[in-house]
Amino acid sequence: MKILVTGTAGFIGAALAQQLLARGDEVIGVDNLNDYYDVQLKQSRLGLLASQPGFMDLRISLEDKFAIDQLFKTHQPQRVVNLAAQAGVRYSLSNPQAYIDSNITGFLNILEACRHFGTEHLVYASSSSVYGANTQMPFAENHSVNHPVSLYAATKKSNELMAHTYSHLFKIPTTGLRFFTVYGPWGRPDMAPILFANKIARGEPIEVFNYGKHRRDFTYIDDIVAGIIHTLDNPARPNHGWDSANPDPASSAAPYRIYNIGSNNPVELLKFIELMEQGLGKTAIKKLLPMQPGDVPDTYANVDTLIQSVGYKPQTSIEDGVARFIEWYRHYYKIS
Repeated sequence: MKILVTGTAGFIGAALAQQLLARGDEVIGVDNLNDYYDVQLKQSRLGLLASQPGFMDLRISLEDKFAIDQLFKTHQPQRVVNLAAQAGVRYSLSNPQAYIDSNITGFLNILEACRHFGTEHLVYASSSSVYGANTQMPFAENHSVNHPVSLYAATKKSNELMAHTYSHLFKIPTTGLRFFTVYGPWGRPDMAPILFANKIARGEPIEVFNYGKHRRDFTYIDDIVAGIIHTLDNPARPNHGWDSANPDPASSAAPYRIYNIGSNNPVELLKFIELMEQGLGKTAIKKLLPMQPGDVPDTYANVDTLIQSVGYKPQTSIEDGVARFIEWYRHYYKIS
């Protein structure tokens, strides 16, 4: 297939593009290479894709409606995976406009292009952060997500609502994927694994919020990518049993679906740090701090719907995943 992947210089986008190219798909990659974090890392990810046949690398921002429309008109992608977004919970406290521009205006431009150019299926990144103040565990797609605790989460919830509207009005199959704490090789340097690894390796203190009692459903990058591909290959269909008197938030009478993709095995942050210490052969100096605004104490994915609908469940253990991440980290950052 010819597949548009936005955010191909990003952590998940680059890994997804590699797998799609490996199975013979043509990938139209879009990224604006912004400087939210290390641009060299983004360029290194793109370097893994540049020499592969079937890959096209375009420098476009989602907010540029004219450029997005021209892209769809010229290249006619059959399916779209929208991963480009302004990420990060804490950054949304200081730069909220970036989230509206990319995650709301940019996503609207993608939806409009899908509408006007006949896209077969739109898969887009949501986030476990949409569960917000909900404390019912494990998080299931039919739980309430009406109480986000960060603007980032609010934009992702908005994406789900916007997608449903377009599925309802224009019959565009859309699938939203709520990712749970993605980690692994080529990860984002603004996230805990690389932040911690850098400081542990240098013998510097690490800031451990909520006193390390956070529980996160850490999900290895390969499992996330496999989940995306399984859902991409199974376009959303109407739920003919959908009951408007007792509505299921994760499906619809329209071709619309929402899935969690998580390891289904939450791990305490202190345990994650312990595994990193083992891999690096150094003990972390921990500066224990209270929980930050916008954070949630725990995440835990119920993935039953993903298993039932597309036949996939993440497989990588936290021990194997952290070991692979540390192996890559040592090589990329030249840590002996």
